Amino acid sequence: MAIVVVGGSSQGAGKTTLICGLIAALPQFHWNAVKVTTHDHGQHTPVWEETEPEGETDTARYLAAGAAHSFLATALAHDPSSEPDFTSVLDQLWPNFGRGSNLIFESNSVVHHVRPNVCLMIHASPRRELPLPERKPSFLAALGHADALVALSDADNIIPDGLSLPGLQPKPIFHLAALQHISQEMLAWIRPLLDPSPRS
Repeated sequence: MAIVVVGGSSQGAGKTTLICGLIAALPQFHWNAVKVTTHDHGQHTPVWEETEPEGETDTARYLAAGAAHSFLATALAHDPSSEPDFTSVLDQLWPNFGRGSNLIFESNSVVHHVRPNVCLMIHASPRRELPLPERKPSFLAALGHADALVALSDADNIIPDGLSLPGLQPKPIFHLAALQHISQEMLAWIRPLLDPSPRS
């Protein structure tokens, strides 16, 4: 079982696009893709499965990229003063998957509730320093769990020790000319971190 988490520094950072790129680049994993949200999208259940690959929704884009299954998981707070209930929605999500299923999550906060093989955080800038534009607090909280950062740039490149955080090993920053096209360097880095025996 392989688990990947993709988060981002801000809305529109390109999380869905990067996930679609990973799904297409690693089809042998038959990914189950899950968008975790804390906003009510009008679904009648906390866990809803997308079945139509046509459309502009993020879950439809996962299927169009080649995901085996696509889900929207909504973690809502019980009251205005409480945190979203990720534990409850994940408990409802897990029965949808068989033994050995490979999962890819779009979320910053889910990294605190699962143990991913790989956690990627999309950086708003290809520069070494953290980006100056407004960043999600959930991004800053999840940054310490990241195995690498990804940034949209002019060309594919890698800074091996691009970001150093106190008490943690330096993390690479992968520059991608297009988030939907995963570079060979990034694929070579990510494959050994995933289950070495994906389902055929």
